[in-house]
Amino acid sequence: MKPGEKKVSDTNGRFLQVRRGGRSLNDANWTNGRILLSNQRLILAGTAGKRTFELSTIEQLGGRFDVNQRIATVSDYLAVRYNDGEDVVLVAPVDLDEFELELYGTLLNATKFLVRHPAVEGGVVQNTEWVGARLKVEEEGVSIATVKGSFVHVRLDDIGDIEMGRRTVREETREVIEVEHSYDDGTSVQTYVSGPERAVNILKSLLRIGEEQSETALELSKQDKQVLMALYSGVSPFDIPAFLGIDVDDVEELFMRLIDHNVLDEVRVRHEVELNARGRSIAADAIDDQAANM
Repeated sequence: MKPGEKKVSDTNGRFLQVRRGGRSLNDANWTNGRILLSNQRLILAGTAGKRTFELSTIEQLGGRFDVNQRIATVSDYLAVRYNDGEDVVLVAPVDLDEFELELYGTLLNATKFLVRHPAVEGGVVQNTEWVGARLKVEEEGVSIATVKGSFVHVRLDDIGDIEMGRRTVREETREVIEVEHSYDDGTSVQTYVSGPERAVNILKSLLRIGEEQSETALELSKQDKQVLMALYSGVSPFDIPAFLGIDVDDVEELFMRLIDHNVLDEVRVRHEVELNARGRSIAADAIDDQAANM
């Protein structure tokens, strides 16, 4: 280890190079070996030798690079893009979820960001200013601490939508992540985050994990979607049976199924519920689809 270097993770798994110099390597194959992560480097050691990647060269994480059938059949791997995205190596540790968060944390936790929170609350734009902040990657998501002493928690399983755009940030035009999530009381809120371009791209990849979980296709019936759209439109859960002409017991059963799918949050038994970020995203998409088909 170099001076000041600390080990973060030491595990086994497999890895391979799928892109070099912007060219896909279609004959790539997995190599078994040791995967070592420090606060400065990612080291992959296999039978053919050791490769070292400085963390400062990593530009983005995530995405699929199924250059051949051997790779396409593997569902759990992390794509590491480096050297301006021209080179990509795939890493598949034994415990991917744990390693993934450790790598994201190592790349992001020391970075200074600028944050507007709440930028939007309950659908209403707020007159909040950009303030300095640092974030910490945790098991459930991201915790943001601002220089003014406030804290923002963005749970990965509570992310509704993410948008990227260029906004004026302290008189400069910069790339901004706009992430929708919610307070503990269920109020929809948007937090804006900006910072160094590389760090913003890496943070976007992390938050996309939560957004993709929210967008995961569910086997929802037409009736399920009607309930979600009604709740999204402001109909009380107690009025759903009369509003949609559904038996009360059937609605209770439907609520329980949607709670199990992490689309509704239970407020109290028998039965008050509210849409969470995932539910809002699905309901909004259902309303858009309905409007498009009219």
